[in-house]
Amino acid sequence: MDKRLLAFERLLTIMDELREQCPWDQKQTFETLRNLTIEETYELADAITKNDLQEIKGEIGDLFLHMVFYSKLGSEVGAFDVTDVLNGICDKLVHRHPHIYGDVTVSGEDEVKANWEKLKLKEGKKSVLSGVPSSLPALVKATRIQEKVKGIGFEWDNKEDVWAKVKEELAEFEAEVALGSTKQEEEFGDLLFSLVNYARFINLSPESALSYTNHKFINRFQWMEEAISSEGKSLSEMNLEEMDVYWDRAKIALREV
Repeated sequence: MDKRLLAFERLLTIMDELREQCPWDQKQTFETLRNLTIEETYELADAITKNDLQEIKGEIGDLFLHMVFYSKLGSEVGAFDVTDVLNGICDKLVHRHPHIYGDVTVSGEDEVKANWEKLKLKEGKKSVLSGVPSSLPALVKATRIQEKVKGIGFEWDNKEDVWAKVKEELAEFEAEVALGSTKQEEEFGDLLFSLVNYARFINLSPESALSYTNHKFINRFQWMEEAISSEGKSLSEMNLEEMDVYWDRAKIALREV
């Protein structure tokens, strides 16, 4: 028997046993698992950012457990079970890939995405954007919105036009800041949205880019803290010019320029 099927069967059996015998597992509901699932998803995202393959493997396992747990809960109320869930996604993938399972011909990735969005509308979706979760973090949500509308052709012609839009939004933001107006936040949002659009247009992930920068900043700052402390100095008693010396040392020590 396929070892993948054996491993999945083992997980299903363990889930049944935990639900029957473990006091904690017995108390869980869709609602109580929700935040834990979000946390696990972020942990997987962190592992991907760090390119830690062993950690990625572990976090995928945690998410597998959550999916099996939700399926178990669904079966207990007679709504669906893991078989329904898996057949549902299989049917969806076959239906939305007519270039693989049908007679449709596509020229490349962009046409695949466009067909995907058109098929979703035919399935009853009222809006191209109806599939964008309202609770997504704003940066990820902006990217998904732009990807969705691109799928039906609402897209810039070239990156030069997109960059011109970024500069236009930056100028508008600067003008509102100079005025001290109440529109500063709105214009800053427009600027961020246009930057996300440009990054997407040149095949960069804004979320991954910012995650990398956050990680880099944390590493540098913590190196700086340790170096200052090891020399018997206090970070809180140093001015910015003094701290910059250690910041530059941190960049060299971590081989980041």
